[in-house]
Amino acid sequence: MSGGKAPIQVTVTGAAGQIGYSLIFRIASGDMFGPDQPLVLRMLEIEPAMKALEGVAMELDDCAFPLLAGMELTSKQEEAFDGANWVLLVGAAPRKQGMERKDLLSVNGTIFGPQGKAIASKAASDVRILVVGNPCNTNCYIARMNAPELPPERWFAMMRLDENRARSQLAKKAKVPVAAISNIGVWGNHSTTQYPDAANARIAGLPVFEVISDHGWLKGKFVETIQKRGAAVIEARGASSAASAANAVVDSVISIRTPTAWGDWHALAVVSHGEYGVPEWLQFGFPVRSDGEHWEVVPDLKHDDDAWKRIRVTTQELLHEQEMVKELVPS
Repeated sequence: MSGGKAPIQVTVTGAAGQIGYSLIFRIASGDMFGPDQPLVLRMLEIEPAMKALEGVAMELDDCAFPLLAGMELTSKQEEAFDGANWVLLVGAAPRKQGMERKDLLSVNGTIFGPQGKAIASKAASDVRILVVGNPCNTNCYIARMNAPELPPERWFAMMRLDENRARSQLAKKAKVPVAAISNIGVWGNHSTTQYPDAANARIAGLPVFEVISDHGWLKGKFVETIQKRGAAVIEARGASSAASAANAVVDSVISIRTPTAWGDWHALAVVSHGEYGVPEWLQFGFPVRSDGEHWEVVPDLKHDDDAWKRIRVTTQELLHEQEMVKELVPS
């Protein structure tokens, strides 16, 4: 089955949480790294959740996944990140009632700063890191800045759930299969300021604005639906997106480690090097394509005044968040 490949080491933090629980079975089954890649799951949890994590490990055992070559269960970061080829930072402090975004950022900063340091000192030399726990862009920025030994291009924050939401909404509106939707970029922050970009997207290879005649919907309700979808799920389900978020983690990793289909791109938050006028070092949502080894921000996309305004708004929010966490980042 494995073709003699050596197992890769995959770390998942918050592994017994809602997203973690939805995710690890997908990883162990081969959905993320392919049907011939054995792996060891290194699962990190806080001490009070270790009992629950033991139960999750029992369930993984009971699935008898052929690719699952081993498991490490720990509450110690150094153990969790030891030798890791991929790190999925899923665990984060949840936003509690009455909590301002600044409070959430500072609480998470105390988690993600030390995790960045531990990854830099313990992970494999080829490690790649995807931050899922929200606010994921700035959590990723904090961790990345605490790991200066690692190339900043190894760090990603998740925008794929927003891309998938956008694909689904466009497919419904155009009455076409989801597979017909391509070239979705989501710009900026994974927050209510993000800009899901229909203007550069395609439906069966045609510009979205040619296929969908309701341009008012595309510029208004469509954008707003994607921006507020997370809150709508909480309102309906009584809990935040879990299975859809886990699915987006799988999609994100596949989009990084495998070549992007010709002419297409995907939504990822990557380190800015000044593309599209975005300030350097922000962890910013861009349309990104990969050759399986290296990625790049897709150049030369056109925006109208409305799009540029939205990109400026989400940029300002990320700069504001950066300012709020400056004491958590080495100067």
